[in-house]
This record gives sequence, structure tokens and C-alpha cells, in this order.
Amino acid sequence: MKRLLVVDDEPHVARVLRVSLAKDGWSVETARDGAEALKAIANNPPDVMITDIQMPGMGGEELCRELHATLPHRPFPILVMTSMTARDQRDWARDLGSIEFLEKPVSPRRIAALLAQLLSQEKHNA
Repeated sequence: MKRLLVVDDEPHVARVLRVSLAKDGWSVETARDGAEALKAIANNPPDVMITDIQMPGMGGEELCRELHATLPHRPFPILVMTSMTARDQRDWARDLGSIEFLEKPVSPRRIAALLAQLLSQEKHNA
């Protein structure tokens, strides 16, 4: 079973994603912020991570930068949910690799489709 880490400070968002994606066969773990996510990743890295950008404490951008510094060859892709639509607000991700942006609002079905696409690409690259 593929493992997914959802990082979001809004409990209802994390719950909806956990329930919806579990139906698609994902084992879903949640974290409330970047610091909590780093602990979860240190214990057991996920196959994919979905993170919000704007969160209290350590936000998604800082989380991604920290992962890049500590795991420069990170073995999992990151999906970033954001309401920031301007391209220059996303420039920070260019050098971090394997980061896809999802503009809010995003449906669990859209996320499920993107996860299936990522898994398909992973099989072709293996």
C-alpha cells in the first residue's frame, strides 16, 4: 500500500483527503504543520506528500526547503495546494525538484487522478 502524508492545518481538509484517498488504496497520515511533517518523514518517508503553503508555524514553502536541505535526493514527489496563482509566488520551487502545484480549491478526485499519474510515471521510471 502506498503511503501519503497530508500536511494541512485545517482538520477538515486533512480528514476529507484521508477518507477519500483511503478509498483509493492509500495509507494516509496527516500532520498539522511543517515541523510535525518533518518528524513523520524522519520516522518513515512517504511515497508522496501533499502540503498546504500557508500554515502557522512552519509553512509549506519552509517545509519543502528544509526537505531539500536535508534530503537533496528526496525519494518522493510533493504536491503543493495553494491559492497563490501568480507564477512568481511559485519560483521558490523551481530548484527543489518534483514539486507540483494544485490551485485551491482542489477536489479529492483531482488529487486522486494526479496521484495515479505520479504512480504511473514512477513505474515507467523504475
